[in-house]
Amino acid sequence: MSGFSLSSEPFTLLRDCSAVMVPQGDVVSLPAGQIGYITQALGGSFTVYVEGNLFRIAGNNADALGKEQPVPIEVAADATDADVEKLAWDQLRTVFDPEIPVNVVELGLVYDLSLEQTASGQRKVYVKLTLTAPGCGMGDILVDDARTKLEMIPTVAEADVDLVFDPPWSHSMMSDAAKLETGML
Repeated sequence: MSGFSLSSEPFTLLRDCSAVMVPQGDVVSLPAGQIGYITQALGGSFTVYVEGNLFRIAGNNADALGKEQPVPIEVAADATDADVEKLAWDQLRTVFDPEIPVNVVELGLVYDLSLEQTASGQRKVYVKLTLTAPGCGMGDILVDDARTKLEMIPTVAEADVDLVFDPPWSHSMMSDAAKLETGML
């Protein structure tokens, strides 16, 4: 795999920036002035190719790439649980495996999503998430990304994202759109 293509966008880091190595999951710091290519910019995070390696840069570091940070989420004051659940699914559709240009919902990696209202009126979201392969080094990163994006929703006080492997994931769990995107349809 070459890591970048003709559609990749060149960049020079404007400041030191935290990044996660793909697929190992190790957190590193890329220095200001580092050059590379943005290979994927989906869901508010970026996959970049630098000196033969892939890295994931979170959306809150978009400015280091000269990009805009994601717009904050808004929720109506009278939002129902159904409204917040829809937003939760929308947020999970912004969680991407850095190596696959398809979100975790379309990949069939989200087995369950539910929410409850707490005594304080806030909400707690529960998610069961799996991986395409149990040994994937990005598992903790994807879980953290899902949790962080769910907790960005106003009224969500906590997101509990459990990594599960039963039942084992298979290609049949992918949506037709995901199969088409990955060439499996």
